[in-house]
Amino acid sequence: MIETVEWRPEYGPGAPIVGVVYGFRVKATGEYRYVGQTTKRVERRHAEHRRVAKQGRKTPFYDWLRKTPKDAYEVVVLERIGTTREDLGQAEISWITLYRASGDRLLNLSEGGLGPTGVIWTAEQRKAAGDRARGRPTGVHLYGPEHPRWGHRHSEAQKAKWSAMRKGQNSGPDNPNFGKFGSDHPRSGHVMPQESRERLSEMRRGALNPNFGKSPSAETREKRSVSLHRYHHVNNGVFKDTCRHCIHDAMNSEREDES
Repeated sequence: MIETVEWRPEYGPGAPIVGVVYGFRVKATGEYRYVGQTTKRVERRHAEHRRVAKQGRKTPFYDWLRKTPKDAYEVVVLERIGTTREDLGQAEISWITLYRASGDRLLNLSEGGLGPTGVIWTAEQRKAAGDRARGRPTGVHLYGPEHPRWGHRHSEAQKAKWSAMRKGQNSGPDNPNFGKFGSDHPRSGHVMPQESRERLSEMRRGALNPNFGKSPSAETREKRSVSLHRYHHVNNGVFKDTCRHCIHDAMNSEREDES
């Protein structure tokens, strides 16, 4: 349930509301997980949040929104502001401060307020970012030992945590490209430049290939065979008399017709 933005009589006849501060509240516990501000209708802002989450943005709030059913939370209007945008930003700061002091596990990355994100970098963060970027030409990426994370490995516990968090997020109907084939697929007609192909080939050739020296099991080879059959034959309506899967599908279809 989302409360609708309305007019406030005390701001004068017909005076518009500058914006509202809203919160995502868990129905079962009453705990607030996120506080935001908007100059739009709350319904529209909620829809925007859902869309961004579905697109896969990786932040604590959007990770939570992806795995939380819509009927498990409600969006509540906390305060309406009819004065200035600065007052709206300050109101958001006050609500975030209040709920964090109350013990609510807010997923906001910043303390709120105006600006692109409201995030204020510490002196240490600024220095670290400067050290990483200093002397690097614009648009040039660092690879190998030159990359600041070269040789770094995530712990097994961290990888297991991420795996559990993201499991099922982009599978089946939750995948934005689910059911899209041919010209309906956003990558339809895309051709990779020859230079990019050669570069990828060099990066994955020989011992650089993660599967170098490995032999797939019979089960894996069968899964790949079925997947390629569906992609190249079933999805395109093609029958190949040299494909055992096409022959198998045709025989099953004939049995169904006879029955």
